Amino acid sequence: MLSSHAVNSYTHALTRDQTSKLRTLLAESGFQFSAKQYTLFFAQKNNLSVAVYEKGPKVLVQGKGAEEFVQFELEPKILGEAKLGYEEVHSPEMFEPHFGVDESGKGDFFGPLVVAGVYVDRGIARKLIDAGVQDSKRIGSDARIRALAETIRKRTAGLIETVLIGPERYNELYQKFGNLNKLLGWGHARVIENLLAKKSDCPRALSDQFADARVIEQSLLRHGR
Repeated sequence: MLSSHAVNSYTHALTRDQTSKLRTLLAESGFQFSAKQYTLFFAQKNNLSVAVYEKGPKVLVQGKGAEEFVQFELEPKILGEAKLGYEEVHSPEMFEPHFGVDESGKGDFFGPLVVAGVYVDRGIARKLIDAGVQDSKRIGSDARIRALAETIRKRTAGLIETVLIGPERYNELYQKFGNLNKLLGWGHARVIENLLAKKSDCPRALSDQFADARVIEQSLLRHGR
């Protein structure tokens, strides 16, 4: 099913061969190249920009005409597959009602460990995809991540939860549980419980697999059971 909303930002992993072909395509299409930090190349034409980042490599297409460029140039000529607008065909489980939970900061020396979760159904999933929400590892800008975080807050009608565990509390919990996986299980379970208080009819939760699923299941309280 094609989206009815224009996409103005798109990213995708590339092989080295695809990277070379894309550069040739852009040059032949009249794009102007300029230097940009952390990229293999950066090109612009009118209000459309195409950046290929060193890490990956991965391509980021942004601006007016991004959707048309992806559908009629990038996908058929470089990627060899059609995905944009067909997410419900390729990944139907993304659109079924569920909580999505993940954590960040478990390997950081400074700052908190953060566990966050959000409720998603078909309507919310489509809004988030159309807004450019995706795996943060595929986004090359901290500013873009912050902007998308605000978008998620607005487009999920408050059906989000976060648990922040600062260094002192982290040490206390680590002493209590004895290992990191049990601590993470506790954090994920708390987020799921808090989301269930807002959306009690949600049928399932999808969590980052840092350990056996029983680690989280054993940490769930009454609501989660």
